[in-house]
Amino acid sequence: MTHTLTGGEFNGGGQVQPSAAQIGQRVSIRLHDPAGGYRDILGILESENTLRKKDGTVVSFDPAKIAIWKVVPSK
Repeated sequence: MTHTLTGGEFNGGGQVQPSAAQIGQRVSIRLHDPAGGYRDILGILESENTLRKKDGTVVSFDPAKIAIWKVVPSK
């Protein structure tokens, strides 16, 4: 299932950000960067505001900064 956003508002399921339903799934999240532009993070969603990257590091993010996100199939 792919969640696509246009204009940074909602994914295909009508959600602005990942929820508890996506915890444990591999996701790609594009965040608005305060310096301008965007930055992407990819990993397993640990909570509604953290994910674990493949190197094991845990990244916290502000869900309000999400521009787009999607569930990504596992390798």
